[in-house]
Amino acid sequence: MNIANKPFIAKQPSMLRMPPLGMNAIGLEEDFRRYFNHTLGWDKASVSSYHVYSSCALVLRDRLVERWRRTQRAYDETDCRQAYYLSLEFLMGRALGNALLNLDLQGANAEAMRNLGLELEEVRELENDAGLGNGGLGRLAACFLDSCATLQLPVTGYGIRYEYGMFRQKIEHGYQMEEPDHWLRNGNPWEIERPEYTVRVKFGGRTDFYTSADGHARLRWVETQDVLAVPFDMPIPGYRNGTVNTLRLWKAAATEEFDLDEFNAGSYTEAVAAKNAAEHITMVLYPNDASENGKELRLRQQYFLASASLQDVLRRWVYKHGRDFSGFAGKNCFQLNDTHPTCAVPELMRLLMDEHRLGWDEAWDITSHTMAYTNHTLLPEALERWPVSMFGRLLPRLLDIVYEINARFMEEVSLRWPGDTERERRMSIVEESDVPQIRMAYLAVVACHSVNGVAALHSHLLQQHLFGDFFELWPGKFNNKTNGVTPRRWMASSNPLLSSLIDGRIGDAWRTDMSALQGLRAFAEDKEFQAEWHQVKQANKQRLAQMVARDCGVEFDPAAMFDVQVKRIHEYKRQLLNVLHVIHLYDRIKRGDTADWTPRCVLIGGKAAPGYVMAKRIIRLVTAVADVVNHDPDTKGLLRLAFLPDYRVSAMEVICPAADLSEQISTAGKEASGTGNMKFMMNGAITIGTLDGANIEIREEVGGENFFLFGLTAEQVQAARGHYDPVAIIAADADLARVVHLLKSGHFNLFEPGLFDPVVQSILSPGDSWLTAADFRSYLNAQQNVATAYRDREGWTRMSILNAAASGKFSSDRTIQDYNRDIWRLPQIPAHTE
Repeated sequence: MNIANKPFIAKQPSMLRMPPLGMNAIGLEEDFRRYFNHTLGWDKASVSSYHVYSSCALVLRDRLVERWRRTQRAYDETDCRQAYYLSLEFLMGRALGNALLNLDLQGANAEAMRNLGLELEEVRELENDAGLGNGGLGRLAACFLDSCATLQLPVTGYGIRYEYGMFRQKIEHGYQMEEPDHWLRNGNPWEIERPEYTVRVKFGGRTDFYTSADGHARLRWVETQDVLAVPFDMPIPGYRNGTVNTLRLWKAAATEEFDLDEFNAGSYTEAVAAKNAAEHITMVLYPNDASENGKELRLRQQYFLASASLQDVLRRWVYKHGRDFSGFAGKNCFQLNDTHPTCAVPELMRLLMDEHRLGWDEAWDITSHTMAYTNHTLLPEALERWPVSMFGRLLPRLLDIVYEINARFMEEVSLRWPGDTERERRMSIVEESDVPQIRMAYLAVVACHSVNGVAALHSHLLQQHLFGDFFELWPGKFNNKTNGVTPRRWMASSNPLLSSLIDGRIGDAWRTDMSALQGLRAFAEDKEFQAEWHQVKQANKQRLAQMVARDCGVEFDPAAMFDVQVKRIHEYKRQLLNVLHVIHLYDRIKRGDTADWTPRCVLIGGKAAPGYVMAKRIIRLVTAVADVVNHDPDTKGLLRLAFLPDYRVSAMEVICPAADLSEQISTAGKEASGTGNMKFMMNGAITIGTLDGANIEIREEVGGENFFLFGLTAEQVQAARGHYDPVAIIAADADLARVVHLLKSGHFNLFEPGLFDPVVQSILSPGDSWLTAADFRSYLNAQQNVATAYRDREGWTRMSILNAAASGKFSSDRTIQDYNRDIWRLPQIPAHTE
């Protein structure tokens, strides 16, 4: 029996209530001792550093749970409209520092730790980064949850509790090596398992027609291989407002973990086969999908997330409202974070029709009014497409529903454009080819009432190109929601020195209203303030230099310019262009061209997908060039290059406060938005970038004079297709010719002949989609302007201050307010107070 239903609890709930927990150093210290000694069972033989961290985390979690319960009670009692954010990634980073900041316990906890003979910073370093995401998509989701809680909006995140993260990146002999990232090895003290809300998720089997008790012909999904989805809840605290929202993560488990008959028969492997097969679903974030098995596992993950989450929401609806779904769309909204969760569309239809006996029209009305879709990519190859054969084998009932959705949609297209069979072929959810495919992005566009891009240019390109036909049919569906990042983690927590300086001049309102940073403009010319700003930057650079020395074995001089590019390794992000510039600088040094030189330390970091051969080769090029540059005595004091292994959230918290120059150099029209550019900007880094993604809006906010622009525009990139001649460009540019010659000659790979031939071929190819050679000269000119500007310390510091002052638009609070105004329409619900 569920303890919540026991009579004495229902009649006398006050008997279980506790007085509020102490929020001072004494209360924290007492609870720490209790957890350390009693809950974790410390003794001299078993104590470890992780006991210290876990005790501290549990002390804070208790205080979060207090507020969590009050928040959920407020939502339940008001029966308010709620939103659910479905994402295959949530790159949360470390939770301890964020909890301390948002609970306003940094000072009290530091005092408690000192009383116990501990240092808070050392305890914080014991926490693993939560391995629930890879790059910008997952980090954006984490920022959004922080903002929803801070704005007191009733939003629940739904994701997968991966046992292993993306991977832990090591660099061995210059090559990326992947190791398992078992971030849950020591458990996760922040989560609370909720086995009472476990649901079944179906796979395989077949669909079957039958006649229901009311005489209607219906379909059902039978002979399935089910797995269990077990929820684990993570608290998401708002900033000092008493609100704590929920991130619910699903773990896969077998319906029967152990077959005793098989075990007794001596078949030990077979006895746990079902358990192992089920757990594979949530074992690893983003399995390598180069193989058929990898593709199938990704589809299983995507459906598992969608089905478990929707069942959870419908369970709560039925508990409160019974099987009357007439008000469901008015009370619920689902936001699909990119194309990955699009299985939610046919799954909601299935649940409403098969499990709750709604008709097609009623189910479709609910689905199309509750689903909203955010697109995060302009690269067609990055949009989810599944072979019909695989989709039908794993999800036969959903395939029936997708076919029906497509048939009805094709009828609408034919009525709008009679006889235009080519347009019907282009727009069909089911791509009829040698291997028929389900185009999941098209399914999302057809079913969702809102489709948004994540930067003004990105949204424009979606409407004019990628989804052009759909925009022509339904222009009112499409909108833009420029991304943002949370200032709590990316300034207040990661850059306390700068935060303190800002607070002393304009107050601390910027932590929840970043437009207040405009007040810094008044101090941009103030010599005393400039000196303090520069002093903070130098202290942060010293901290980063220590990390680079420890992790890369390279000495960075804080007096030099820190030139930083950290992000996922991909050809369109053009880490290659950055390396070509470093080779150019190296070539200048070797030729003695060092007049008016600006010392520069270049830091590159990021992970390449395990199956992405060219991205991994680019990493190898970075490490090879670094090895040559850093060991050449001629470069001492002039140039350094380092590749930071295992780039992650906690590393970025050290990097972004220290960067002088932010490299945002993607090929125009390829980056949806970018969020690293925003983190760097608000911490006073100056951007060198193309007119791509959110760079355009960053430049509009800060002014062109405080942004180093280069490169082709998206329109010029498009126009270059079919007319691009990189060989001629190289022949006409002596600097680029020398760089390419150094690569061709094997100067950076003397003991591995031919290693970088594929890189050279990509630069020389007329089919180079990233137009590396085309932008090289413009990039060099912009970099020369950077070098000149950096030598003017006062001028550079002024630009740095103005960048931070202009960053208010790029708060995730503003982004979430835009989502709520135009899509979710949620009320602000203050948490209950006891």
